[in-house]
Amino acid sequence: MPGENLTRDEARERAALLSVDGYEVSLDLRSAVGEHGGDGPRTFRSVTTVRFRCAEPGASSFADLIAPAVTAVSLNGRDLDPGEVFDGSRILLEDLAADNELIVDARCAYSRTGEGMHRFVDPEDGEVYLYTQYEPADARRVYANFEQPDLKAPYRFEVRAPEGWTVWSNGAGELADGVWRFAETKPISTYITCVVAGPYHYVTDRYERVFEDGTRLEIPLGAMCRKGLAPHFDADDVFLVTKQGLDFFHDHFDYPYPFGKYDQAFVPEYNLGAMENPGMVTFREEFIFRGKVTRASYEGRANVILHEMAHMWFGDLVTMEWWDDLWLKESFADFMGAFSLVGATRFTDGWITFANRRKAWAYRADQLPSTHPITADIRDLQDAKLNFDGITYAKGASVLKQLVAYVGQDAFLEGARRYFKRHAYGNTRLGDLLSVLEETSGRDMAAWSRAWLETAGVNSLTPQVLLSEDGTVDELAVVQEAAESHPELRPHRVAVGLYRRTDSGALERYAQAETDVEGPRTVVAELAGAEAPELVLVNDEDLTYCKTRFDDTSLATLREALGDLTDPLARALCWSALWNMTRDALLPARDFIELVLRFAGRETDIGVLQMLHAWAESAAVHYTAPEQREQAGLRLAEGAAEQLRAAGEGSEQQLAWARFYAHVAAAPVDFELLGSLLDGTVTLPGLEVDQELRWAFLEPLAAHGAADEKRLDEELARDDTASGRRHHVRCLAARPSEAVKAQCWAQVVESDALSNALVEATIAGFAQSSQRELIAPYAEKYFAAIERVWTERSIQIGMDVVRGLFPSYQDSQATLDATDAWLASHEDAAPALRRLVLEARDDLARALRGQACDAASGV
Repeated sequence: MPGENLTRDEARERAALLSVDGYEVSLDLRSAVGEHGGDGPRTFRSVTTVRFRCAEPGASSFADLIAPAVTAVSLNGRDLDPGEVFDGSRILLEDLAADNELIVDARCAYSRTGEGMHRFVDPEDGEVYLYTQYEPADARRVYANFEQPDLKAPYRFEVRAPEGWTVWSNGAGELADGVWRFAETKPISTYITCVVAGPYHYVTDRYERVFEDGTRLEIPLGAMCRKGLAPHFDADDVFLVTKQGLDFFHDHFDYPYPFGKYDQAFVPEYNLGAMENPGMVTFREEFIFRGKVTRASYEGRANVILHEMAHMWFGDLVTMEWWDDLWLKESFADFMGAFSLVGATRFTDGWITFANRRKAWAYRADQLPSTHPITADIRDLQDAKLNFDGITYAKGASVLKQLVAYVGQDAFLEGARRYFKRHAYGNTRLGDLLSVLEETSGRDMAAWSRAWLETAGVNSLTPQVLLSEDGTVDELAVVQEAAESHPELRPHRVAVGLYRRTDSGALERYAQAETDVEGPRTVVAELAGAEAPELVLVNDEDLTYCKTRFDDTSLATLREALGDLTDPLARALCWSALWNMTRDALLPARDFIELVLRFAGRETDIGVLQMLHAWAESAAVHYTAPEQREQAGLRLAEGAAEQLRAAGEGSEQQLAWARFYAHVAAAPVDFELLGSLLDGTVTLPGLEVDQELRWAFLEPLAAHGAADEKRLDEELARDDTASGRRHHVRCLAARPSEAVKAQCWAQVVESDALSNALVEATIAGFAQSSQRELIAPYAEKYFAAIERVWTERSIQIGMDVVRGLFPSYQDSQATLDATDAWLASHEDAAPALRRLVLEARDDLARALRGQACDAASGV
């Protein structure tokens, strides 16, 4: 409905008019179990009492609610006709008093899309599990409210649930007389309220802290998952990271954790990585590992735990006023996740992962036509949904790392401490943060903000080296460039590193200088007179956010000796720079693939190795010249098989190469080996083919016709779990059959019967790079369907369909033209939909440029 898309102007008008004193929300979830009668959605009763003030008595406003039906509405004791005041998404409130009480009795719908109150039935045991997910504006699917971040209020929840269930919310809860009642929360925003209910497996622990003044803080800890995942749940490690994080943030923030308990729920069919609901953080259950995974997976989970914990201060205690300043919580949480990971946990190499993985997300997003400043122009809720992107998270975090280098760590952290104390339980804008940082650092934050927060685009930094007759450096300069579309040149605090090979053949740094790069060319005077370098790394230590380029000598050195570079962070930065060059059509895709096959086997950081695998596959699939694509794929599979056999027995490198080999399997010999590993006729010493790896091997077999439906059904019988069913759906969708693809298309595009997780699995299986001809007819169907899908489906499913089914494997000028034709003829389409199509178009155009570069290399 049109009213679902709240605008910034409407929110500002309402915030100026209303202030909220408190909510009482009563939910009856007993309908979640048992048979469901009727053709409509399965619903639950939601009764909300809101007490609020109005600055202009007699004025009109509205409350938000998305529900199939409203039974009763009462405003200040007057019964209102639901048919007259409720339009499906808003409740009209007229003739408001200075002090008001609104009571809304509604039938709200359980969700299958991960938005609102999501209901999941575990196929393994038939148990039902519920959880809520609201960001940015889906609390209104569960109870009536004023759905915007700056109308904070305390909440009291009470929940009736099926017998035998446990219920959790933001506050501590107790069961009495069949009703779960929860302690009143601190003033918080609607989107971080939460309810989790069901027969979850629940583990408890406790955090204790005595501060310097003698005060004692005790925080009850809890962690939960579905009963079916309990045998795999390593709650001890979750609690370890949680306690380490709480210690770290207490040490640095000087503001005790303010929300009482700290529960963490790992829930099924989750759309996000996690959500920072205070006292009740929710995570996707894939962070519980059913099989062997690499250290990078544990590091990733720890990072997310710490990211969400940082939100307790950046986001929950102090919240942005509107989604324009979403970065005030997400950029900080992303930075603090890595900062605390390195400072508090066993993952002391977390900045390497940040440089290699998180920044890759930012660099891609910042070169799309939809790029935006870190502090963005968010007109409405659809804009807000799409701005949970690489700019808001990873670029923002990268810029904060640069800020720490600019103002100093002590000034940065003191600024954060003042920010929390000054704005606790309130809402802020950009200027509120900048003012405290100016106080603590004495630096001009306005100029820094204009350059880094209020402009878009990424700069490139390239070294220029002039040598003297004696072979030493006469002058070393850093050249800064910007894209024509975003010409801003920024101030960069960088470390420039010089590297040479030692007598043993190792490539090591022998000189470094920190400097401020400003304008188009900056001379690094401190490096004059140094021995001639074989490699210049202009963003050594990864202090700034930029695309690193190389001079000819440095690039030649990397081609020959990248594996000899001993510093793992420097190596990760070089890999990232080479990948950016490949995406920018400056390095042929097959050159990048050969670098990976030559040197990735020597990579010691497992997270970097797994990132290289993803990049190499993308280089083969998207950036290699079409006439060379098959040969590049065969070469990649052959090299992966060699590395798999050469990897240490039982090592995480062996596991990573096994998964990569399955991804790039391309020839009958590959499918034969994968099949033999599955049935046990061939074994590789140390490689345990557990259930998760079995599914990873089965997908390429299904996609190439080497595993039929019967074989996939047999595997499902071995693993008839929620996870197994998702894998099964994806593998079924991957089969090379016209009938299969038609069925997948109908299930995702023409029907809304599948849950969000099965939509995701079906799309993942449908789009196979090896099936370009088979799925070619769906390019035209895609452009004919997406506007209807966007209108009819929830925004989450709409995003999944528009992104996932874009015909990226039809990488030709014809597809580019068809995309342009759709954009030209749909100028009045929803801006968020157009943004998604524009982004996909840009990826396609970039792929075509990369293919041209690869073809021109003549290899």
